[in-house]
Amino acid sequence: MKVGAIILAAGASRRLGRAKQLISYEGEMLLTRVLRLVREACLAHTVVVLGAEREAIAAAVDLSGVRVVRNEDWVRGIAGSIHAGLRALEEVDADVDGALILTCDQPRLSVSHLRALVAAFDARGGRDIAASEYAGGVGVPAIFPRCMFAELYALSGDKGARVQLKDARVVMRVDFPGGEVDVDTPEDLEALE
Repeated sequence: MKVGAIILAAGASRRLGRAKQLISYEGEMLLTRVLRLVREACLAHTVVVLGAEREAIAAAVDLSGVRVVRNEDWVRGIAGSIHAGLRALEEVDADVDGALILTCDQPRLSVSHLRALVAAFDARGGRDIAASEYAGGVGVPAIFPRCMFAELYALSGDKGARVQLKDARVVMRVDFPGGEVDVDTPEDLEALE
């Protein structure tokens, strides 16, 4: 099964007060780190969606070898970034079987977790969502099968694919210890450091 990655990195990090994509963690910027993990997981293609601070991010992060797209409408929420990422992924490979949607602000993410998601997706023949399980629920990173792309295109605003991830009939859960750790506020960053 061919799975492409869509890294959502368009947000303004308003609560944090600076671009989280450029925060350094263990010697790497968060966006650089997730790009490395995706490369090491050997996914078919990688798309990075930028919006706020795109010039600063593009100048600071090595984006070679990935498709970079701009979400001009990033202020309206995550759905626009998902749409931009999906369109770019389908332009790169019209036959891709699934889209791994992830963010750059989960510092506990590992290559082994990404590979476990792909293995779960493959095991079901690419028919169901393979989602990360943490903090009593499911979330990203998650792989959405091609048959659900129309549902993702129908999303609007800043809710993302929460409804699809709550459908237990189509979601395979892959344990992600530490998945709840993210960087949204100065307090999150302080706890991480």
